[in-house]
Amino acid sequence: MLKIFIPFFLVFLNMGHLNAQHTKSPNIILFLIDDMGWMDSSVPFGDSVGLLNKQFKTPNLALLAKQGVKFTNAYANSVCTPTRTSILTGMNVTHHGVTNWTSPVKNNTTDAKDAQFNPAPWKINGVEINSITTYPQILKQAGYYTIHVGKAHWGSAGTPMSNPLNLGFMVNIAGHAAGHPQSYYGNDNYGNIPGKSTYQSVPDLMNYHGSDTNLTEALTLEAIKSLEEPIRLKMPFYLNMAHYAVHVPIQPDVLFYQSYLEEGLDTANAKYASMVASMDKSLGDIMKFLSAKDIAKNTIIIFMSDNGGLSLGGARGKIAHVQNLPLRAGKGSMYEGGIRVPMIVKWPEVVKSNSTIHQYVIAEDFFPSIIHMAGITNFKTIQKVDGKSFVPLLKNNTITDTNRILVWHYPNKWVDGDGPAINYKSAIRQGSWKLIYDLRNGHKELYNLSYDIGEHFDLSMQQPAKTKQLSLKLKEILEKNNAPMPSYKLNSKKVEILID
Repeated sequence: MLKIFIPFFLVFLNMGHLNAQHTKSPNIILFLIDDMGWMDSSVPFGDSVGLLNKQFKTPNLALLAKQGVKFTNAYANSVCTPTRTSILTGMNVTHHGVTNWTSPVKNNTTDAKDAQFNPAPWKINGVEINSITTYPQILKQAGYYTIHVGKAHWGSAGTPMSNPLNLGFMVNIAGHAAGHPQSYYGNDNYGNIPGKSTYQSVPDLMNYHGSDTNLTEALTLEAIKSLEEPIRLKMPFYLNMAHYAVHVPIQPDVLFYQSYLEEGLDTANAKYASMVASMDKSLGDIMKFLSAKDIAKNTIIIFMSDNGGLSLGGARGKIAHVQNLPLRAGKGSMYEGGIRVPMIVKWPEVVKSNSTIHQYVIAEDFFPSIIHMAGITNFKTIQKVDGKSFVPLLKNNTITDTNRILVWHYPNKWVDGDGPAINYKSAIRQGSWKLIYDLRNGHKELYNLSYDIGEHFDLSMQQPAKTKQLSLKLKEILEKNNAPMPSYKLNSKKVEILID
């Protein structure tokens, strides 16, 4: 079932306006994947095909890359809700204050308990809805038909942020407060079983309950159905195709699982690869639909993941933090494995096909970029937008800006025990230089990503001036944005960035 709210007066008022001015406005699809790592496809986002790339078969993602442009330095935050909030609002994580993933239960912090710190005062229910203007609202006001399908996870249940219909979407399919599905299987009703249902049970897909339909397939079928209406109305559409895949639980898609086992992958890797293949099929099915409707040439497709690939031991194999090599660590970490993500943009007749962009971009850039793509120039926002449109890069992939500063901030405890750059870390990048700051003890690590993408060589001692420069800039940005900081249990004093 679909949750649909379309003000009919808006449709009728817009029809003449659209026919006159918006018939050539591009359709836009954001194909957002959950927890997909930089190496989790057959498409290499590095300089060459890596060993991990060879584990996957993603022909449709490869086709998208051939038809569009790959970003080799695309960044998200280290966990999901901060990234999704940055995309939605155009704000950096230090600015919007949603620094950790939000619980589906209202007023419930997701920080693990810590012996040293009290939790930072981050926005545990999501950003306040009256403090932002979302880009779907702007698109809707400009005559776009706005659709959300899949994972939302912008706020806790019972808050306005939990419902995409409050955020500028005219249609919502399966988006709610939870950050992962209880089950990917239709035979499990996607978790909606009496006596067993939880907050993670996926809503709205009752037509597929009791069937063999995988969740990724069900969402794809519903997304395609939802596009029929704007096509009929001749309205430009925005589709937020936000898959729950490939987040845990790692449950294999039976259409692909056996073939990966036969190719020699172990059980854990075959399960995960089958989920990636299922996601890739979804992309291909949507691309085929666009071609069949003769609208592919006027449709922009943006592909991205919301954080780096999971690398903790267990679900992704017995050995931890090797799943994103050559990038170090994974989801939850300030190392590249936790924040560098796959990204592709296809924009027919604008983007040079089969090309590459090396300039670094970050999640909050999506807000101004999507508005820019839609050709909207006269709009206002409640919040100050931190992101920078990457449309100029799409039109000229040789542009470089080594002065631009990116910042990440995670003043939280994601998991018990401190893994590699996991828990209470901040980071800053300018040019090829990246500094990671440990909020526990003020320890700094400095890397030059131009030749050390794996972050093996800490240069903080050899480059004290650069270390100090980036530390000062990080401190300045955190203080300017009043970023949430933990406090010491010993004296309740807020943690401050140490320079020396």
